[in-house]
Amino acid sequence: MTSLSKRIDKDWRKNWFAYLIFVPVIVWYVVFCYLPMWGILIAFKDYKPLLGFWKSKTVGFQHFRDFFGGVYAGRIIRNTIMLNVWALVIGFPAPIILALMLNEVKNKHIKKSVQTITYLPHFISLVVICGMIHIFCAPNGPLTKLVALFTNHPENKSLLMVSDYFRPIYTLSGVWQNVGWDSIIYLAAMSAIDMELYESAELDGANRFQKMVYITIPQISPTIIILLIFAIGGLMGSSYEKVILLYNNMNMDKADVIASYAYRVGLRDKNLSFSTAVGLFSSVINFALLWLTNILARKYSDISIW
Repeated sequence: MTSLSKRIDKDWRKNWFAYLIFVPVIVWYVVFCYLPMWGILIAFKDYKPLLGFWKSKTVGFQHFRDFFGGVYAGRIIRNTIMLNVWALVIGFPAPIILALMLNEVKNKHIKKSVQTITYLPHFISLVVICGMIHIFCAPNGPLTKLVALFTNHPENKSLLMVSDYFRPIYTLSGVWQNVGWDSIIYLAAMSAIDMELYESAELDGANRFQKMVYITIPQISPTIIILLIFAIGGLMGSSYEKVILLYNNMNMDKADVIASYAYRVGLRDKNLSFSTAVGLFSSVINFALLWLTNILARKYSDISIW
């Protein structure tokens, strides 16, 4: 036996149980992530369920041409990008700021209470969250009255009936729901920082803000950069569930995104091939953004996913 095969055999004898535990994970990814990838070929066919996958007529890039030549392409691409830019600008820094603030809290009881309060919305069902949004934004609802105090918006008109309010409502409700949960990973990164760095900074006369800027943030920057790469890599992807629970005919011009459009066309209009083509376009752009962002991150910070 070669040295490599001997090492493999030795490692297997020592860790065979750990490898067996990993088998269900491999099976799950193969069955639910890799095998369904063959379904993207539907985007290049005029798929008919009665004819089956292989007997359906191949139409090439016809569905892509129909999509880009349609009246909705520009609107849904713009809306998808804008919703994700809002989430990137407002939602991405929010858990970082919360984690930095919690890290500075010395009272354990206050810290745990704040963490519990901010974590709770994450465990509320999305349907319930959207139901709460509808209640708060309803005519004479609390948020409607609050907005009416500072704008000319009438109290008896729902905020969701005004398209200009959809992006702030969508983004800020997402921040409220996920900011506490998303801060966990940053708090975990902060817990790994060597305390001697803070002690040395104190000896040099650094205050709490200076320690945060010159020690905490640089130490968690690899985590921030990795998550930023993923965030930018998802600029063309939005969850359709929340959108379809909040949009209506009055805010459709700002609310309709690629995912909700593909959902409507695929399931309501039963045009599976066209819907797959739209989804494939979104996935390809996301992958390109992820690849480009990773290259830039590796070039300017030496931190990357691969």
